[in-house]
Amino acid sequence: MATRYAALLRGINVGGSRKVPMAELRTLLEGLGLQDVRTHLQSGQAVFTARHGDEESLAAETAAAVERHFGFGVDVIVRDHAYLKAIVDDCPFPAADLEPKQLHVTYFSAPVEPERFAGIDPAAYLPEEFRLGDRALYLYAPDGLGRSTLADLLARPRLTKGVVATSRNWNTVTKLVELTAA
Repeated sequence: MATRYAALLRGINVGGSRKVPMAELRTLLEGLGLQDVRTHLQSGQAVFTARHGDEESLAAETAAAVERHFGFGVDVIVRDHAYLKAIVDDCPFPAADLEPKQLHVTYFSAPVEPERFAGIDPAAYLPEEFRLGDRALYLYAPDGLGRSTLADLLARPRLTKGVVATSRNWNTVTKLVELTAA
């Protein structure tokens, strides 16, 4: 049975470095035996159908192929359609009432415990807020990510130590659900 997945590549095509042309990425993924490969934007999203593997093995296989082909390592998170849809459905913020630039999801490669974030005083960052989900963190930043002091804090290595973390805005989050639908 085939499953539809999204691969999230962390930190590519940002600031002119670690360039991964999307056409080459599609060809690379097809060379791994993945089907119906599509990319979304230039910031590291690809969707595909796979008849083999699981999220972790597909992520490792993709990361290894990218390193072999492009000559640099890239962290990759792979998630299936059901997970991506659940992330949208479980959003603790009123997404329909917000501008997409105000809402972001950070995907984690593994579950993170709430204790990791216990030292953050939520009141100190209002009106910005965050909530944890299933291997994800939802961030409401009313002035956008670029002006968010809470986003800067949440991205610090001591909070993400031991896990891969990569963020996407709400437009991309919902587009990945659409693109991975059967």
